[in-house]
Amino acid sequence: MQIPEGEYRVGTDDDYYVRTNVWSAPGCHGAACGAILHVKDGKLVDIEGDESNPITNGRLCIKCLGIPEYQYHPDRILYPMKRDPKDRGKNTWERITWDEAYDLIEENYYKVREKSGTNNAVLTLGGTGREATMFYPVISFADFRSANVAAPISGDSCYGPRCMIASYMFGTGYPEVDSGMFFNKKYDDPRFERSEYMIIWGSNPLVSNPAGYFGHQIIDMMKMGTKIIVVDPQITWLGSRAEYVLQLRPGTDAALALGMLNVIINEDLYDHDFVEKWCYGFDELSERVSEYPVERVEEITQVPAELIRKAARAYATADGTGRNCSIFMGVAMEMQVDCVSDIQAVLSLIAICGNLDVPGGNVVGPRASFTGAWRYEQIKWVSEEDKKGRIGEEREPIERNALSNVQSDAILPELELPDDERTVRMIWFNSCNALVCMPAEPQRWIEACKKMDFNVVQDLFLTPTAMALCDLFLPVATFPEHDGIVQIHYGRHTPYLGAEVKALDYGETKSDLQVTFELGKRLNPEAWAQFETIEDFMDDQIAPTGLTFDELRHEGILSFDGWNYKKYETGEMRADGQVGFDTITGMVELYSMHFEQWCGEPLPKHEPSPFSEEANPEMAAKYPIILTTGGRKWTQFHSEWHQVESMRQIDPWPVLTINPETAAEYGLSEKDWAEVYNDTGKARLKVHVSTVIKPGMVHATHGWWFPEQDGEAPNYFGAFKSNINTLLPNDSIGRMYKGAPYKSNLCNIRRVRSLDED
Repeated sequence: MQIPEGEYRVGTDDDYYVRTNVWSAPGCHGAACGAILHVKDGKLVDIEGDESNPITNGRLCIKCLGIPEYQYHPDRILYPMKRDPKDRGKNTWERITWDEAYDLIEENYYKVREKSGTNNAVLTLGGTGREATMFYPVISFADFRSANVAAPISGDSCYGPRCMIASYMFGTGYPEVDSGMFFNKKYDDPRFERSEYMIIWGSNPLVSNPAGYFGHQIIDMMKMGTKIIVVDPQITWLGSRAEYVLQLRPGTDAALALGMLNVIINEDLYDHDFVEKWCYGFDELSERVSEYPVERVEEITQVPAELIRKAARAYATADGTGRNCSIFMGVAMEMQVDCVSDIQAVLSLIAICGNLDVPGGNVVGPRASFTGAWRYEQIKWVSEEDKKGRIGEEREPIERNALSNVQSDAILPELELPDDERTVRMIWFNSCNALVCMPAEPQRWIEACKKMDFNVVQDLFLTPTAMALCDLFLPVATFPEHDGIVQIHYGRHTPYLGAEVKALDYGETKSDLQVTFELGKRLNPEAWAQFETIEDFMDDQIAPTGLTFDELRHEGILSFDGWNYKKYETGEMRADGQVGFDTITGMVELYSMHFEQWCGEPLPKHEPSPFSEEANPEMAAKYPIILTTGGRKWTQFHSEWHQVESMRQIDPWPVLTINPETAAEYGLSEKDWAEVYNDTGKARLKVHVSTVIKPGMVHATHGWWFPEQDGEAPNYFGAFKSNINTLLPNDSIGRMYKGAPYKSNLCNIRRVRSLDED
């Protein structure tokens, strides 16, 4: 079924189709998948791809196709609920109205604020749901007027570091692969050129569609002739189809990038014109990379020296075709302690090869960011005193100058303080299942969060976090149940703006925006005084387009044509209109002036993971296996979807992938249960024996809990049985407080009888 241009709904009152753009809830990485929803007799009966959507062209993933099952799952919570804080861990929830829920929030907010003497008594923790991502900072800043807001992931290891490091090196947002997304005709625009080579570094974009980029665009370009180089400890589907696979040891990405830079500079393969005109610190970078000849890099990374040379030459020269090349960087780069150097070195590759803001390369902003910029501007409602009093204020030179979140590893020690020393007394969990996903050492988080006077959760199901910690449950609407603005972002770019269109009512659910708006009207009405309705707010957000939200709803999705390449030559990258980059030097800072000031290290360098044989031989002797985690699954989004039967049929258990050689050494066979453990924690997973991973290392899936199990204390739906984050230490992070060992840890393994028996 396709809906005519200029319409968003067709059919009769009791049997109709609605065109929308998928964002959240449930959470997913926001590629703005275009969808047609079929509603019959008030019920969502089917979903199919919208072929007119310029990004996805009718393609949907298994999670979108499973939305009707998710939508009507019998365990979904459809109305507000409360319980006595004394009953945390017990299923004693009582249904209440939304007015009663808001009354409880208001009452407890004023209590904790008076007790602590500051608005910072409230801490907001946010997950990765796309609308939630836009509005949980606003709940903190504009509603509670608290400076304490964070995604509680150690080392802030998700997307933010890429954006911030790019901001200081290039003066722009994160540079994304050019996929024609800035042109109305996309690939058919004469200005578009495909990459000759694309390096996919630490990502599995077909599965995860990370940060808005639709991974199947890579397949489109491969069909046009783009060749792939994959950097990953595992052989992925894309890796099996790559020209070169650099299967590196986890935690050594910076060394590999420095080795490639060594080849490119020493073999004189870099773009002399771009480097001479637009790069600051090339000589210093050259001196640094001289420390990383490929023979040394082979020892560090386990990637053969000749393979490093071949991949570097291919990227730098595009096989002599005269085309440009690109690098697609994933979250794995941020989920290791050497995070800053990893990203800095890879961005340096893009720059010195002249692949920055050119057709077929990595393109940069700025572009209008709509809601994305507005959310952090709302910190204006926080007093200067409260800004100075936020958690971990002393830690964050890089983030304080780019975002407004608190540094996440500082949160746990604050929550663990005695009552008379602690500021935070209330936590707002916004689409955040913190006991299962994101934080390191969740076994410490549960005890710390129990100390709070009052906790609130916004979610769709009773998660372990809701059952263990929360006193008020606010039911979140799915994307078929609410209107919204879908902002497809790439760093600081907004190439598309879509409408999330309400198709039906179900229960008493509310969107993240609706809760933020209605709560703000109560707690800080001045912040919302100019808007009578949510639609007024959305009209204001998209005013630069010249459209109202209703007009956007009829349009479906906007693409912003008129993109220019090489904006550094035309003054479009600087606020003052001068040519160059918006940095201290006006150039790409290969040698970062900011980093020199903040941490004394302006250049990338390889630093062994603190959880490696080089840095910690005693630990490595006790725990000789390299542990990496966090790989994405088609059927899950972090800790979501585990209760949906069709998804569990495909992925019924958490999985530990292990090489046959290592499996034999530890007496493990396919489908055995294995316990993974170290001094920090333990988790049990089903063994999958495969050659996609090297000997001496294992990969564990993440975000696991068991909705079919008992939810009451102490089991909490099995929240800690297979939770691989229990093995990750909090606050074992890299320079400038970025990066953590999600991808490069140490462990041991042993065979056990089952999930619960030794």
